[in-house]
Amino acid sequence: MEYQDIYNEKGEMLGVKKTRKEVHDTGLWHKAVHVWIVNSKKELLIQKRSPLKDNYPNMWDVSSAGHVSAGDSDSISALREIEEEIGLEVRLEDLVLVGVFKRMTEKKGYINNEITPVYIVKKDLSLSEIKKQDEEVSEVKFIPYKELKKLIENKDPSFAPHVKEYKSLFEFLENMS
Repeated sequence: MEYQDIYNEKGEMLGVKKTRKEVHDTGLWHKAVHVWIVNSKKELLIQKRSPLKDNYPNMWDVSSAGHVSAGDSDSISALREIEEEIGLEVRLEDLVLVGVFKRMTEKKGYINNEITPVYIVKKDLSLSEIKKQDEEVSEVKFIPYKELKKLIENKDPSFAPHVKEYKSLFEFLENMS
């Protein structure tokens, strides 16, 4: 059973851990990580979430994402999720923190109060190198970031709604050499 550390709204750890079900049934603050993989052509790897997911099923989303397990660091969790979801090994020094975002959402009794560190990994790879975890990911593809930016600005409903995160991601990519 997976446990998560519990935080207050300010992001301070409370020294308590709960199951994923308890966290989402009661809306406890917890952490998740998001990792965006970008290649040298400034194309982002995006994943279509499995229809089995309880949060944003069948929607296009970040390259890799997942909860931070109790006792784990944000960066270690990011590396674990990349390997589990899309089968890539990434080094700790490849992670670049874009920012930390808080979100509060509720949908059909699923309460998600989440603190999310967001990372970018610069990596050139082909889709054939991806080994997706079918329970998590149904499809992957690359998309030029400017194309994704237009889709997000036009509120395309096929993308998971990470408004503040997208804004920071696009600013980061525009300044990336």
